[in-house]
Amino acid sequence: MANVFIIAEAGVNHNGSLDIAKKLIDVAVEAKVDAVKFQSFKTEKLVSKNAQKAQYQKETTDFSENQFDMIKKLELDYEKHEDLVNYCKSKEIMFLSSPFDLESIDLLDSMGLEIFKIPSGEITNLPYLRKIGKLKKKVILSTGMATLGEIEQALNILKENGTYDITVLHCNTEYPTPIEDVNLKAMNTIKEAFKVEVGYSDHTLGIEAPIAAVALGAKVIEKHFTLDKNMKGPDHRASLNPQELKAMVRYIRNIEKAIGDGIKRPSKSELKNKDIARKSLVANCSIKKGEIFTEKNIQAKRPGKGISPMRWNEVIGKVANKDYKEDELIEI
Repeated sequence: MANVFIIAEAGVNHNGSLDIAKKLIDVAVEAKVDAVKFQSFKTEKLVSKNAQKAQYQKETTDFSENQFDMIKKLELDYEKHEDLVNYCKSKEIMFLSSPFDLESIDLLDSMGLEIFKIPSGEITNLPYLRKIGKLKKKVILSTGMATLGEIEQALNILKENGTYDITVLHCNTEYPTPIEDVNLKAMNTIKEAFKVEVGYSDHTLGIEAPIAAVALGAKVIEKHFTLDKNMKGPDHRASLNPQELKAMVRYIRNIEKAIGDGIKRPSKSELKNKDIARKSLVANCSIKKGEIFTEKNIQAKRPGKGISPMRWNEVIGKVANKDYKEDELIEI
């Protein structure tokens, strides 16, 4: 199978700082992920000035500020985008970013992004979906909060506008996601319903869910990470620290190897154990030449270098053509 595409989601965990954003890129490179992803938005185009924050945001940021003020501090301008794109190139890691408004789609397109990641909140935004569809780029679509019907509508809009290379990510948008709400089986429901590649965008506190998703067939994994979970900001607490990110990548790569090609056959590593672990037909006692092999005078024992016990019925009733000592391999 092709390697799982692992996206380290820096998101807004840079706290508006270019220096922190570059340190996040360094962490992603060291963890050996495939891409590091940020979030692109013009606050005035994304959120109304009276919009409230989500409960988890109220718990992790200044309770008195509204969503607009919180997000404004996390906005990356054109120059910062350009700097981060170039920094990723210098580090040989793919730069990705989720656009949250029409202007940001244009910004990212102007920077030559190969893949457009659609965040869960935009899955019901027709003008947005239409604009990305017209770019005819690869698309990764997150589906947090969505029904199958809403996923179908979004896919239809993208396809109607010329985009067909789409991977759909199962997702839950609670930060952190309670483990009982993950519902990984829904990922393969999406795959079967729409005949698309699927993956999983994870917001649980641990790394078990994304690892399990890979075992279930995920082709893309997306996971938030941070330099320090105790930093101020909405998403740090529900993100992986650098050591956890490394561990997740390592375990995913091991699971990929373990999945294999599906062909049931002895592996190279176990073939040497075949003769040791399997059994052969041996003399259960002394047998004289001319005696008949019976249920009582032969037995199946290790090693497996002789006649297979699967030929038991064939051997019973035959005449011994030589003398046998106890445990000697039977020959016919």
